[in-house]
Amino acid sequence: MTITLTRPAVTVPAVADGFVERRPLRRLGLRKPVPFARLLGVAVILGAWVAGTHFGLIDERKLSAPWDVVATGWDLLVNGALLENIAASLQRAGIGLGIGIAVGTGLALVAGLSRTGEALVDGPVQVKRAIPTLGLIPLMILWLGIGESFKIVLITLGVIVTMYIQTHASLTTIDQRFVELSEVQGVSRGTFVRRVVIPGSLPGFFLGLRLSVTGAWLALIVVESVNAIDGLGKMMSNAQNYGQADVILVGLAVYGTFGLLSDAGIRLLERKVLSWRRTIAG
Repeated sequence: MTITLTRPAVTVPAVADGFVERRPLRRLGLRKPVPFARLLGVAVILGAWVAGTHFGLIDERKLSAPWDVVATGWDLLVNGALLENIAASLQRAGIGLGIGIAVGTGLALVAGLSRTGEALVDGPVQVKRAIPTLGLIPLMILWLGIGESFKIVLITLGVIVTMYIQTHASLTTIDQRFVELSEVQGVSRGTFVRRVVIPGSLPGFFLGLRLSVTGAWLALIVVESVNAIDGLGKMMSNAQNYGQADVILVGLAVYGTFGLLSDAGIRLLERKVLSWRRTIAG
């Protein structure tokens, strides 16, 4: 007995010029970004705050009404107190960020490009990472006093660790094939660093930059409550002593605004610098 197996004919739809009709693609990645989409969550929270206050669901003694916060912020802006405190805070954060970014990135390059550098640098930085930066306040006061120096040093220490961890991680995860290709091509050490190492470490650098800016604002609000004469943290600390919830919320709103704007600016710069990179986020 003989059994004959036959494969059913498959009909392939044809189009003009002999080409086969292409199956429609199923998009699996993210859709195109919507402008200002990240503000949607902020708008929802603000809307809930307004609704809760309007319907009496929120105790205004603990959480002032949004319109009261806006009025207080305007008064502080008009009398100049808000601008003076913002300028003082920006100066401290700017100095700490600038020094921390430079030192943290430099240490990451030293540790990422040399085994000796990694042996000397990585261990101390990892130990510092395990120690909360704000836990160093008593020691910094003992060493540096309660002036401006200790505030800037604490911000700088936090930024150094964040920049080092992210940049060093990007450096040490560069594809080995790029290293081997550079060796085969016989490029110099300087060209290798400029054309392979630096581009390969930029994603981690920008991630560290975003986290460092956020960490600097978090540290700033704490250090400014220690014997500071100005700054947003000092303004909020004084408001706490007098039960002025609206002033505290004004300070938090300024922190949040600066944090959101700085993060958006870094994201924009990252997209410009890393325009050659194609990711799921677009």
